[in-house]
Amino acid sequence: MSTETARNQFKTHLAGRGLRVTSQRLAILDAALAQQEHFTAEELLAHARALDDSVSRATVYRTLPILTGSALLREVDIGTGEKFYRPAEAGASPQIAQVVCVDCDRIFEISAPFMEWYGSTVSAKLNLTPVTQRLQVSARCNRLRDTGACPHRN
Repeated sequence: MSTETARNQFKTHLAGRGLRVTSQRLAILDAALAQQEHFTAEELLAHARALDDSVSRATVYRTLPILTGSALLREVDIGTGEKFYRPAEAGASPQIAQVVCVDCDRIFEISAPFMEWYGSTVSAKLNLTPVTQRLQVSARCNRLRDTGACPHRN
């Protein structure tokens, strides 16, 4: 999705909720969309301030739920108490498995098409319909164990 398309989607989402389009919110959106890896709210704050130094921490924290609600960002919770975010990919499969390296805290995402079948099968046995599901695996870096260096550390 182009930045302009994402901006228009965000503006429409804001208008639909009676919220104003501000330069700070747009800077936060632009900073978020520029990220290639998962990021925290604090990391986003630094990137957004590089675009607009008037962006406040409070505005970042208030804007993140709006961005996830507009389907422009995905929220990832790996159970550490800190949430991570990543730009949503247009047309990406919703069946994604997350593998979290416990050595470097990097989050890897891979397609997991079997999840839809598994969720439906397990839910059907209980006469339920799945609404959401996720698969998250915690793993250790074999290369770090073998060589002392993790290729995924920044």
